[in-house]
Amino acid sequence: MTEHLLKILVVGDGNVGKSSFVHRYVHGQFNKTYKMTVGVDFSVKLLHWSDKEKVRLQLWDVAGQERFISMTRIYYKGALGCVVMFDVTSLSSFLNCRHWKQDLDNKAMLHNGDSIPCILLANKCDLAQRVVSADSIDTFSKANGFVTWMETSAKENKNIGEAMRRLVQEILSVQSSLDPLQPGPQDSIHPQLDSEHNSRGGGCC
Repeated sequence: MTEHLLKILVVGDGNVGKSSFVHRYVHGQFNKTYKMTVGVDFSVKLLHWSDKEKVRLQLWDVAGQERFISMTRIYYKGALGCVVMFDVTSLSSFLNCRHWKQDLDNKAMLHNGDSIPCILLANKCDLAQRVVSADSIDTFSKANGFVTWMETSAKENKNIGEAMRRLVQEILSVQSSLDPLQPGPQDSIHPQLDSEHNSRGGGCC
């Protein structure tokens, strides 16, 4: 059985639902209580990808304000994929995705210098007061090099597993095309996180 170890970042402005998304994905639950993430929270999820492959995901939930300080370079090190998230009811959170993606492209790169695979998630799609159109998201996603984009709702569990499956699929595809002699995903693993536990830390934003 082959096991892949993948570090995935979850970034975006504060209060767009990053921690709720991670909590829903890892634990299958929605927490209504808002708790601001300070710095970064870690979660781990094990996927039985196929009969011969397991995928252990390290999800790094980066606080919204971290884009403005130099710490993001430390958090981004060794990442192989990323979720960039915004709130469909907040135009500013959508516009700021451009800055998050630029920050990622500058600080998180694959061994060959390419950008890491990123998926764009339009969260809180269950809310009626959306201010960002699907056409705008589609245009932005294509122009900024995202693998794809999806509407998600942590509250209603819409496209949570599907979005992560699509991102993991892209990461594994990219990794298999890289030189196998290069350092692999294992080299990015934080020793404290390499455990059987589903989650370390928590926060619900």
